[in-house]
Amino acid sequence: MDPAPMDHHEKMRLRAAAFRATRLYPGPVGELVSRELLTWEEFGYRLGGEQLVMRLVDHVLKTPIPQPAAEVDAA
Repeated sequence: MDPAPMDHHEKMRLRAAAFRATRLYPGPVGELVSRELLTWEEFGYRLGGEQLVMRLVDHVLKTPIPQPAAEVDAA
């Protein structure tokens, strides 16, 4: 199977998930996930269809970002 180029919408989803990952997972885990997703966005090709990377994008975009304790107490 030849790699297919991603369309603009797919690239923007990867970029959005990359920036959201650092808020969802603060520290080295979020940074690693973010860098990996940005690398895929920069590469610009779909490899293997809806495999691990696109499942990760879906997870990061759908998971609620936890609120800091100070914001929860103030509400």
